[in-house]
Amino acid sequence: MTEPAAGAQTNGRLEVGERLRAIRVLRRRTLREVAQSAGVSESFVSQLERGRSNASVATLQRLANALGIEISDLFAGEPQSGPRVLRRQERQLLEWGHLGRKALLTPKPFHSLEVVAAAFDPGGSTGDEPYTHGDSEELLLVIAGQVHVQLGSELLDLSAGDSVNYRSSTPHRVTNPGDEPAEVLFVISPPSY
Repeated sequence: MTEPAAGAQTNGRLEVGERLRAIRVLRRRTLREVAQSAGVSESFVSQLERGRSNASVATLQRLANALGIEISDLFAGEPQSGPRVLRRQERQLLEWGHLGRKALLTPKPFHSLEVVAAAFDPGGSTGDEPYTHGDSEELLLVIAGQVHVQLGSELLDLSAGDSVNYRSSTPHRVTNPGDEPAEVLFVISPPSY
């Protein structure tokens, strides 16, 4: 994944925030209700909706659960029928965790498979805490760089070309301990983001 421009990061944050707000309003939920259900502050949700803040995967998961949606609903585009090409520069990047970005490569309505490309700057991670989502089969493949993958209490060191598979219900966290950016693919079946 190439480094996005600052404007692209802000636009991605704003798009996620706008989707979050649209879904919240559609479901007739107040900022307070969603915030309390997700265990975050009302002002944080407001800032997220306005694109002035970003959230860890675990926090986005709690917000999605509070709204009764999948986390991918916060950044997936309009569904298209038939095959399509998604150019690297056209990926809708979502800021993820700490110094990380991700893009859904299999737009809805893919019912059997979900592929997410993620990039982590040096020191980046999926967030401060491990997270879970559903109970799907998940494969993480390191495309470039090196990462530490925490699966429950186990810590694995993976380099480019290495992969690990696990259940998405296993608390997991990815960090980039290196001095170079790292790029990984998450392959999930059935989709559970």
